[in-house]
Amino acid sequence: MTENTAIIKASPEMRFSDELQRLAEQDTLPRPARWRLSPQAVRRFVLGDPDADIQRKFFGNDALVERAIVTLMGNQGLMLVGEPGTAKTFLSELLAAAISGDSGLTVQGTAGTTEDQIKYTWNYALLLAEGPTQRALVPAPIFLGMTKGQIVRFEEITRCPPEVQDSVISIMSDKQLIVPEWGDDGRLFAQRGFNLIATANLRDRGVNEMSAALKRRFNFETVAPLDDPAFETELVMQEVGQQLTLTGTPATLDTDVVRLLVTAFQDLRQGRTAEGVQVKATDTVMSTAEAVNVVLSAAHRSAYLGSGTLTAADVAAQLWGVAVKDHADDRSKLNHYLNTVGKERARKDRLWKDFVRAVGKTG
Repeated sequence: MTENTAIIKASPEMRFSDELQRLAEQDTLPRPARWRLSPQAVRRFVLGDPDADIQRKFFGNDALVERAIVTLMGNQGLMLVGEPGTAKTFLSELLAAAISGDSGLTVQGTAGTTEDQIKYTWNYALLLAEGPTQRALVPAPIFLGMTKGQIVRFEEITRCPPEVQDSVISIMSDKQLIVPEWGDDGRLFAQRGFNLIATANLRDRGVNEMSAALKRRFNFETVAPLDDPAFETELVMQEVGQQLTLTGTPATLDTDVVRLLVTAFQDLRQGRTAEGVQVKATDTVMSTAEAVNVVLSAAHRSAYLGSGTLTAADVAAQLWGVAVKDHADDRSKLNHYLNTVGKERARKDRLWKDFVRAVGKTG
């Protein structure tokens, strides 16, 4: 794995460059046009292969990953939907890195996204001096993806205005883009290898609902939250451990503390405990990504303001701001959870007792 402590977040093609290179060197299987790896090698890169020292990167439904790879070989785009924090973006990055060697052709959908930000715009100084020449055109991600035959990622597509979403329909249907300023030569045909991976949060449904025409251009895959506490605990430990190592943070993680937080998150995410007790589910998504954020912040607190070993108090100190944020109703739901489920567990478990007491002091 390539590591650079000066980079806050390296792209997958940078982080896993050694794995990608080894897979490419060993890969003798047939591959679609302009794919860097065969579909089977892409699967191994995403889901891991212990025999080849390829680590697993996406923890979820293996069949979903296979269907996603198959989709990207065809004419349909891939739409990853799910709750926030379920690793939709990470999966799209991994697929783009393995298939195209570049996960950076990305459109970040917002309410202010415009067509020129996804297609192309102009260098107006050159436009005035030369007219609409190729040199004056400034390509955007979709233009580049079509030209190079690469995967383009479209994050939060439902955050975009309907007219921007609709501009994608003809691109995905006809696989071409019209540049009117170029006249008869203004048709850009997509090269083989081009496709689109879009993501959308279920919490944003209804913000700018996708049209039926656009939906038909995509195969939809729902990325679900993890439901195995032991597996999620292992994943949080692994991810936080890697980030602490990368930054040289002198903190020691405690598996029992992480397991406690993951258990609480799963209870509040599902609206019931493992014992079958009904609790009020929070509006804030208690996702694995948020659990990683809480533990990482708590580890920083422990390293620089505490004992150096993660404690329940460290986690409690970060819980409100990182996980609950500004949802007033979620504060009352979390307090209710602690006053019922938490206190009951605290009678039998000292760690839960420390956690409930510490959360009460910080909340």
